[in-house]
Amino acid sequence: MHASVVIRGFVVGLGLVALPAGAATKAGHKAEVDPGPTVTAAPGTIVRWSAPGTKTCGMGKRSWPALHETCYYPVDLLEKPGTLKVTRSGHGRSESAQISVQPFDYPTQTVDIGNIPQADPTHEEMKRAKREEAETDKVFARSQGSPRFTLPLGAPAKPLPEGRDFGVKRVFNDTPAGQPHMGADYTINAGTPVRAVEDGRVALAEDQFFAGNAVYIDHGDGLVTEYFHLSKIKVKAGQKVRKGQTIGLVGDTGRSTGAHLFFGARWHNARINPELLLGDPAKIPSVDTAAATQAEK
Repeated sequence: MHASVVIRGFVVGLGLVALPAGAATKAGHKAEVDPGPTVTAAPGTIVRWSAPGTKTCGMGKRSWPALHETCYYPVDLLEKPGTLKVTRSGHGRSESAQISVQPFDYPTQTVDIGNIPQADPTHEEMKRAKREEAETDKVFARSQGSPRFTLPLGAPAKPLPEGRDFGVKRVFNDTPAGQPHMGADYTINAGTPVRAVEDGRVALAEDQFFAGNAVYIDHGDGLVTEYFHLSKIKVKAGQKVRKGQTIGLVGDTGRSTGAHLFFGARWHNARINPELLLGDPAKIPSVDTAAATQAEK
């Protein structure tokens, strides 16, 4: 039996695979452990698991506290096809499930960025970009802390048009980019206020070679949101911000071809489509749905 859920343009199938509990085995062999239901997901998406009493979530070798008795498992955009084991536990009980990461063919986009410095960086400019990348990597690797947010997140600008281009493979002036587009772009007039999508602390706020004027906000629970290409930055590193607070203005700085807002999100260091955090979390594919479908078989 197979079901599917459509999320902001993605069709995420829920394929169910499980071994019968207590299945008989040959003498001298241990019984195979039921891996639980399997949820199929594309790179850059999220799977959730809600159950009363859930306290801890696990994915691979990492674990973190549940968010309001719900586990959210972000699948990195660069995750290769394969199977990820996930767990939830609480009140002395632990359960397992699997996420089957399937190939997803994000489109390729050719972009003419003209004769800006980012089109043909010098050796010194690339050294600068590498230093900045190392600084931002430290932001994503920091201790996660307690969550200061709930889902859905607020809008990073108002009004907010539909986001575009997450995951696309870009070719700038006939040269392929080193990685896919890690966030969503919003075509918004220059000077429009950019807002913090939730409470948090500014982890980094600076002019970067590729991102332009950029702000990174740590919301706890391993969630960091990113705001790029700003014309002005209105906050400083270390500053606490509130949901809806203006943190900068829309601009055209860095590697950009016109006024727009790049909005990105990393959760537990996984690069995911930020649009999924702005919508109803109940629409995120769930292990609960997979388990219920399995029970009906």
